[in-house]
Amino acid sequence: MSKVIAQLCISLDGCYAGPRDDEPNWFKSVEAPGFFRITRWVTESMAWRDRLQLEGGEANVNDEVIAESFARPGAYVMGRRMFDGGERPWGEEPPFRNPVFVVTHREREKLERQGGTSFTFVTDGLESAIAQAKAAAGEKEVAIAGGGTMIKHALELGLLDELELHHVPVILGDGQRLLDVNIGAREGIELVPERMIHTPEVTHIRYRVEGRAPLVLDSRGGKYEGLGES
Repeated sequence: MSKVIAQLCISLDGCYAGPRDDEPNWFKSVEAPGFFRITRWVTESMAWRDRLQLEGGEANVNDEVIAESFARPGAYVMGRRMFDGGERPWGEEPPFRNPVFVVTHREREKLERQGGTSFTFVTDGLESAIAQAKAAAGEKEVAIAGGGTMIKHALELGLLDELELHHVPVILGDGQRLLDVNIGAREGIELVPERMIHTPEVTHIRYRVEGRAPLVLDSRGGKYEGLGES
């Protein structure tokens, strides 16, 4: 069975982009500067530039991480907002080269692109999109490509098996935070670190998602019980 995986670049204070902005030209929005800062290491990699048919790039450890991220998925899931923002920049040959399932409330006919990418618009929820992506992925993984809201939703619903965070050494101060998930005051989502790769530009940490677990008091709860009561 295919694993459901996701990865995202985040700042040290947990932001994957600047504050949400519905500016029609995304590159002029307040979201863009933060996003461009934390993904700088991506666009400097040879694997990323080659995938987008651009020249240049650096071959280093970060480049190997990017190349691996392209090799693992056999299908993708993404939100409609990400698709709308990327449709024109991606052009006729998007970088996915696999089936993509777009979670949306607006129906649209399947869109076929060059290079093996297709976009299927799924109107009955994230779970359905993941199920369809698993059927299409074969023995490979299903990657939730984004945006951050879609990854957050998958975490909340317990649909994610693996999360890789690329921690960039910058504090944005304000922006869209990935880990502001809605799970209640007495629960946590337990993660198990499985791999860490450190470079000067970014630290890559891959987690296995164990899922929700209750938050319980340890032995200190009994020792200090009653303190502060009048």
